[in-house]
Amino acid sequence: MKLLNGSELAYFIKNRQASEVRNLISQYNVVPKLAIVVTIDNTVIDLYVKLKRKYGSDLGIEVEIYRLNLSKVSTLIKTLNSDNKVHGIIVQLPISDISKTDEIVNLVSPVKDVDALGLKSIYDPATPKAILWLLAGYNINLNDKKILLIGKGKLVGQPLEKMLLASEVNVTTIDKEILDIKTLSKTADIIITATGQPRLITPDMIKDKAIVVDAGVSSEAGQMVGDLDEKVYERTDLTITPSKGGIGPLTVCALFDNLIIATRNQVTKK
Repeated sequence: MKLLNGSELAYFIKNRQASEVRNLISQYNVVPKLAIVVTIDNTVIDLYVKLKRKYGSDLGIEVEIYRLNLSKVSTLIKTLNSDNKVHGIIVQLPISDISKTDEIVNLVSPVKDVDALGLKSIYDPATPKAILWLLAGYNINLNDKKILLIGKGKLVGQPLEKMLLASEVNVTTIDKEILDIKTLSKTADIIITATGQPRLITPDMIKDKAIVVDAGVSSEAGQMVGDLDEKVYERTDLTITPSKGGIGPLTVCALFDNLIIATRNQVTKK
């Protein structure tokens, strides 16, 4: 088994980002600032918010958390959009009324939409960006591979499909409800799964010597779990993300990469 260790790549990216933040501070006297808007209490959300705040602090970036009722979010976002000291804004999903998700995320200014949730954001979404970073970091050529993308979610599946199709690679995208996942997965050279359904992918669903990227996240019995069944890791022929330290660390890196780019764009326009 070969592990696709995102933590190792994240270490080098984080050092590069810290240098870029120091340059922004010394050259423009500007400290990058990220605003995170949270509307519900949730174990998974709280963990990610904590990780983002810690990562930002390590880089010298200010991260401010706003916890408030959904009815007040629109006014807050308008205020943050016009605040020159705020360079990036995240609406942490899910929000308390998921039917209003598109309406809310599209309120964020495209130049500050570092999570790339709005229709006009100028940045690449963090998790899809992280997945492509990971594959590139391990010199995995996508052009000669048959890729199966499982999951059509707003955060990962939809934007990643768009990015892969733009690269003109051979990708098939399905949702977790499709009945013949195994038929498709057994023929895929690369499986990327991002459904948030624990144990969806079992060892018998994966072809020999396949590459497997687990970008699924859910909470089960207080633990963070992915889409892969634990027994998948008993296969010794696979190239695979570890159960911890795969896509997660790189997703945080990609988000802050967008924030650094956003900060530079805003200060150089002044």
